[in-house]
Amino acid sequence: MQSLAMIENWPVPTAAAAVVRADGTLAGTHGPASHRFPLASVTKPLAAYAALVAYEEGAIELDEPAGPEGSTVRHLLAHTSGLAFDENRVTAPPGTRRLYSNAGFEALGDHIAKATEIPFAEYLHQAVLEPLGMTATTLDGSPARDGVSTVGDLVRFAAEVQAPRLLDARTVLAAMTVVHPGLSGILPGYGHQKPNDWGLGFEIRDSKSPHWTGSSSSPRTFGHFGQSGTFLWIDPDARAACVALTDRAFGPWAVEAWPPFTDAVLAELR
Repeated sequence: MQSLAMIENWPVPTAAAAVVRADGTLAGTHGPASHRFPLASVTKPLAAYAALVAYEEGAIELDEPAGPEGSTVRHLLAHTSGLAFDENRVTAPPGTRRLYSNAGFEALGDHIAKATEIPFAEYLHQAVLEPLGMTATTLDGSPARDGVSTVGDLVRFAAEVQAPRLLDARTVLAAMTVVHPGLSGILPGYGHQKPNDWGLGFEIRDSKSPHWTGSSSSPRTFGHFGQSGTFLWIDPDARAACVALTDRAFGPWAVEAWPPFTDAVLAELR
């Protein structure tokens, strides 16, 4: 795909990108696909997928108590537990505001580790990374932000989400469906969004503006971006997913570069 070569013009030391279709075939790749990059918050969809495996295995229930009082696993996954951004402090009653929370994903990891009696990083490895052959991906620290991976591995994950083998397709559909519709909140790097829609561990594009995806991205597009200059989106209408990893922190350069890149990818897919 010629559009992927646009990463050559990004003001970053190293970048790699790929597009994988819904049938699992690779539409294109550019840059060092085996280079390991810190994922930052692109770790969260991986952690969420492990949580959904734990749910399907019967280790946890989505509506069981987890996190602060009144909160559930579902609240933690959808950033509606009321926990603050980066500290274990309650700032709102569960289900009332969309408060993007690293602390919430750390509480989720702790909850799953306790329920399964397996450290969360090991559970992620057994439940998601190993079955998908994601041999270059590791989690050494927080399930909110400490994953390290490659474009090659994330292509495997993006293919799985589009055609699930580890989960029932209905579970993945629930993950890409808005939880607690209508809640407003802050999308880090983009300011206040009303509504600020999320599914279970995945951000949902809907009609958000500004946004890190493209102007031609369908409202059903879901995924995540990371403060390390990384993103993964899946557009069900385009029947494709795109991964882009860099080693420069998210900032104005990304706000400027990412949407036209995505629009070019989507145009080429069409």
